[in-house]
Amino acid sequence: MKSRIGIFKTRLRLGDQTIAYPEGAARFPERFRGRPVLDPARCAAGCDACAGACPTSAISDAGRPTMKLDVGRCLFCAECTDACPTGAVAFTRDYRLAMRTREELVVAGDEPLLARALDAKMKKLFGRSLRLRQVSAGGCNGCEAELNAAGNVQFDLSRFGISFVASPRHADGVVVTGPVTENMLLALQKTYEATPAPKIVVAVGACAIAGGPFAGSPVVNDGADGAIPGVPVDLYIPGCPPHPVTVLDGLLRLLGRIEGDVLRLAGTGVVGAAEPLPAKAAQGAAPSRGAGR
Repeated sequence: MKSRIGIFKTRLRLGDQTIAYPEGAARFPERFRGRPVLDPARCAAGCDACAGACPTSAISDAGRPTMKLDVGRCLFCAECTDACPTGAVAFTRDYRLAMRTREELVVAGDEPLLARALDAKMKKLFGRSLRLRQVSAGGCNGCEAELNAAGNVQFDLSRFGISFVASPRHADGVVVTGPVTENMLLALQKTYEATPAPKIVVAVGACAIAGGPFAGSPVVNDGADGAIPGVPVDLYIPGCPPHPVTVLDGLLRLLGRIEGDVLRLAGTGVVGAAEPLPAKAAQGAAPSRGAGR
């Protein structure tokens, strides 16, 4: 009996562990890297050090006014910021990375785009309850682990009626992780076929979006695009791996449950009330080399 009372007291002391987002601000560790921003005006003439350091060729037209960074390819490793001598490339703390189209993932400046919602008919169908079947198509388990974390007590995806199911026959859509290896291509296609219509496809992580570090290999499909003939991806959630809040934000925007462009970002620390950071402070400086998400 005494041990049970001790457990109860500990639980009361811990309080509510679920994050306040989206009603309140989301917290991230100092090492978190969010949406990258570019400032080509800082580039030295002829410098392409950032592009040369990028392991996935995510940066194009380096050192020119037309410089771009493909967030779908980006591993958020910060090799580009370490290589850049002038700070033309930086990572902000903006977690809102999900996009509806592949083209929208290409960053050409510092103005963020936000994922658009499904059409009215699809929102009516899935807006209150969304069941997803996840397929690990050759992933390293990084994205899979973050999707699993999205359902834990801290992030609690199920409070929005979103959950992962064991059978595609119970699902409203398919979530793809990994570069879609040849060995998993047929399994992914059969999973999609077994999912009743109407249904959606979500690509999570750099591998599922563009092949990640495996892009160009003859044994991978370079992601979910084209893996299921004639079926487009409805939502891209970039990252290596993406943070659970990025996953949550993307899915809720897809369902029309979050609208507007308010960045609900708080300082670091334990879960609790905090004032949102000013826009400039939210961007901040790039984390030091070797930091993870």
